[in-house]
Amino acid sequence: MSAAPAKIPQNIFYFEVLLYLSLAIDALSMPFRDDSFENLPDMSAPVAKLVTAALILLFIYLVWLAARRRKNWARMILMVSLALSAVSIVGTVSDNGIQIETVIDVVSAALTAFGLYLSFTGDAVGWFAPWNAQT
Repeated sequence: MSAAPAKIPQNIFYFEVLLYLSLAIDALSMPFRDDSFENLPDMSAPVAKLVTAALILLFIYLVWLAARRRKNWARMILMVSLALSAVSIVGTVSDNGIQIETVIDVVSAALTAFGLYLSFTGDAVGWFAPWNAQT
């Protein structure tokens, strides 16, 4: 007999929803970011967009692993990517000032930050503990 799956804590549910929303914003804004790839050679721009789409899919998988499979290492990768994203946003603002793409990036990063915060607080405490992990 297999044990019934554990009920997902409310904070983990919100973590998952907020990170998926952040990734949806990134995915929906990607086609409108043609200026990001304008300095690349002709064939590199489509490849760069394909790599960006693949990274979004990878992050969707990492969110699923963290929220549904209790993989703490996936949550840590998401935290590191948020830190790198914050550094990138600061660099972009210092170089180009505030633009609509930057505002979208800040909103996406804020959703991710709040979702990650929720994954460490409230009823989410212990969700990633090794003794609670699924086998």
